[in-house]
Amino acid sequence: MKVLLIGSGGREHALAWKISASPLLDKLYCAPGNPGIADHAELVSLNVEDHDAVVAFAKEKTIDLVVIGPEAPLVDGLSDSLRKNGIRVFGPSQGAAQLEGSKGFTKDLCARFNIPTGAYGRFNNAPKAKAYIRQQGAPIVVKADGLAAGKGVVVAMELEDALEAVDACFEGAFGQAGAEVVVEAYLDGEEASFFCLCDGKTAIPFGTAQDHKRVGDGDTGPNTGGMGAYSPAPVMPAEMVERTMKELIEPTMRGMAELGHPFSGILFAGLMITKDGPQLIEYNTRFGDPECQVLMMRLQSDLLELLTASADGKLDEVSPTFSDETALTVVMAAKGYPEAPQKGSVIKGLDEAAKTEDVKIFHAGTALKDGNLVANGGRVLNVTATGSSVSEAQTKVYEAIEKIDWPNGFCRRDIGWRAIIREQEQ
Repeated sequence: MKVLLIGSGGREHALAWKISASPLLDKLYCAPGNPGIADHAELVSLNVEDHDAVVAFAKEKTIDLVVIGPEAPLVDGLSDSLRKNGIRVFGPSQGAAQLEGSKGFTKDLCARFNIPTGAYGRFNNAPKAKAYIRQQGAPIVVKADGLAAGKGVVVAMELEDALEAVDACFEGAFGQAGAEVVVEAYLDGEEASFFCLCDGKTAIPFGTAQDHKRVGDGDTGPNTGGMGAYSPAPVMPAEMVERTMKELIEPTMRGMAELGHPFSGILFAGLMITKDGPQLIEYNTRFGDPECQVLMMRLQSDLLELLTASADGKLDEVSPTFSDETALTVVMAAKGYPEAPQKGSVIKGLDEAAKTEDVKIFHAGTALKDGNLVANGGRVLNVTATGSSVSEAQTKVYEAIEKIDWPNGFCRRDIGWRAIIREQEQ
């Protein structure tokens, strides 16, 4: 099979690494890719916003499957453009990608199909949103409706913070994503990420993880795209997975089909595990980043076979298997992230760090300049390891990080802390 992978981050590096191990693969292309992905794929300069150019490339190279990594091309309808031209795609249609592209759409879906989630209101102006917030009180959650690279959510513990978040949205802090605001009830519990492979009819569980959204140790500071993750999530035992499938995923699949947008691809449910069970915080319509990295480290099945089954509507014929080991990843970010990351600093020592037992380093925001590997984004590297426990995987990751020579980089030093406390208590 010839495969085109769309994207350039750590998630796509993990996908490229796993796809390249498939005996079904003849050739892997990636657009635009990064220096780490270049170890597994031929990098292609394609403007993925130009759908005609992507279609033309896929036809020219007789691509058998296009795998779309990031959310923006899905919300932009790239999968529809490819499918109209007879090109097989892993990823939802533009209509189905509304589950991520519009938080209001998802909340309305939950209300219509009785999917457990927090009470909410949708607003297109600040006065009405603020009136609702004052009526509900704090803590409360304010979200930009559209795509905001993981940064358009404010969990406001004080009323004033919520009101400021509303102003930020309507004053353009998140661009068009903030043209509408969703205000929702604060859910008390523990967060978890739950993944399902879907083909429009069938949904099968595809692993659990927990990530760390805030930039600082102890879950402090502003929200980011994610500073680290581990899998599996201890808060998601088999019975919680079963409840999540029955109470959230299955009605979502039925609802989306009823609305004329059958969901195919990866459905990523951001959950709050409350005393009453799982409740939906949000849906994403692609692999998480950095959750994908830990899932790929544990996946034992042929990823390409699974992605193809999803694209072909044949998920009832496959069953993914995962290692029982824990995988943990730590994001190394450029100084200034998430507000104003500093680009261009040189990174050394990756070869030495990668020699650490059971460690794999995925590139996210990197580039090559004058023969040097340099930072070219906010989240730059994902240092990832497997171990028999969260503690063991964490130890290996930080051992590898000590070997990386990058004065302009930083990372959290407590990834996995909740799970480690659990381990120590047992």
